[in-house]
Amino acid sequence: MTQETRRPWLALAVLVMPVLLISIDMSVLSIAIPAISEDLQPSTTQLLWIVDIYSLLLAGLLIPMGYLGDTIGRRKLLLSGALVFGLASLGAAFARSPEMLLAARLVLGIGGATLMPATLALLRVIFPDPDRRRMAIAVWAAAFSVGAAAGPLFGGILLGAFSWGAVFLINVPVMLVFLVAARLLVPESRPGAGAGIDLLSVFLVLTGMIGAVWSVKEAVHAPHWGIAPVAVAALALLVVFVRRQRTLANPLLELSLFSLPEFRGALATNTVMIFSVVGVMFFLPQYFLLVWEMTPFKVGLYLLPLAISTVAGAMLSPLLLRFFTARTVISGGLLLAASGLTLCAALILSEGSLIAVCAGTVLLGIGSGFAETLTNDVILEAAPEERAGAASAISETGYELGGALGTALLGSLGMGIYATKLAAALPELPHAALQTLGGAHRVAEGTKTAYSLVTEANHAFAAGSAAACLAAGILCAAIAFYAAYALRVRA
Repeated sequence: MTQETRRPWLALAVLVMPVLLISIDMSVLSIAIPAISEDLQPSTTQLLWIVDIYSLLLAGLLIPMGYLGDTIGRRKLLLSGALVFGLASLGAAFARSPEMLLAARLVLGIGGATLMPATLALLRVIFPDPDRRRMAIAVWAAAFSVGAAAGPLFGGILLGAFSWGAVFLINVPVMLVFLVAARLLVPESRPGAGAGIDLLSVFLVLTGMIGAVWSVKEAVHAPHWGIAPVAVAALALLVVFVRRQRTLANPLLELSLFSLPEFRGALATNTVMIFSVVGVMFFLPQYFLLVWEMTPFKVGLYLLPLAISTVAGAMLSPLLLRFFTARTVISGGLLLAASGLTLCAALILSEGSLIAVCAGTVLLGIGSGFAETLTNDVILEAAPEERAGAASAISETGYELGGALGTALLGSLGMGIYATKLAAALPELPHAALQTLGGAHRVAEGTKTAYSLVTEANHAFAAGSAAACLAAGILCAAIAFYAAYALRVRA
């Protein structure tokens, strides 16, 4: 292989680095939640926002940042985003309050949003040959899936030797290497001056999404009359955003793509799948750490089957297309994931063996690997060639938004059940015990009723975790039938 033929693949290796870090950062925090809760003592709402704000900003800014890359240059945007991501990681690693960590996670989301669309857009320039480009995009997508699945194991290894700040600090040297390697190996790509970014659309979609998610969280944890006006305003902003896109010559959201049933079905599948996985991963690491009293490293080992099975499902899915249609494999993957989630819910609620719980996560991993891999292919094929870039951006946005809402909605559901059951079992508990499971364990330390409080808290958390798993399973089953209907033209 000559230097000229090696250079594109070296550039791909460089571009995979930020993709891995971004996807790891989506899930690695789940393993560090108990340690962060103990050190910073955030409220439930603060904790959910610390986890959620990263993916929420990614979802809202991916498409605008794609436009910005077209205007100022994709490599320039990529390098700027890497610098922001590295500095924000440094701030998160040394945060000394929930507010500081939340601010750092917010900036991390902005930095991540500059990296994602730029890496995918650059692959189209680096690999002009369609076959090689498809291979490169497959590697890019696999890196994203592997990073998200391996995040808990990676975090477990780090937390076994260092404090929780290490899960962020590790980003810094990787970003430094990336900044140097990208300048040497990644070419600049600037298609043109671009049409500019419609700042009003950016404001509408970001404010609308944040307001909607805040309303859901508040309604679950602390209902009050102030929620209704915020929820109505958020919905109104999102409606105005959609209507505005119909009037723009270069809209941030290509609404015409949603007229394609295959596109709608594949996008809904991808969004729901990541919604379920990320939402459930908010609970499983805490369940292993606090209820079963495992070390972070051991938790990572117990979550390793999920990572391995996700990769296995992704690798097997193209082979299955030789025997089945994409519609069958995607729908079957969703039903397999639903079965795994239901099994996890039943075993957690009945205090079944952890090996059996891991078997449920294997079913979830294989099913999600099937569904997520093929839906990206369907999305690109369903869209006209001239809209392939817009389709990719919408797919990435759906992925990130699904992750954000998974934590927000399933997290709110599970923690709401936890607080309700614990308060019913032990009235007049301190507020901290009702906020998080880690808070209940801290309150129990040194009290005469420590065993009773810990036992009741563990049972309440198991009930909340099981409810989140079951809700995700029902949603996956429902979307499986929708996908089978929407993708029927591919049969």
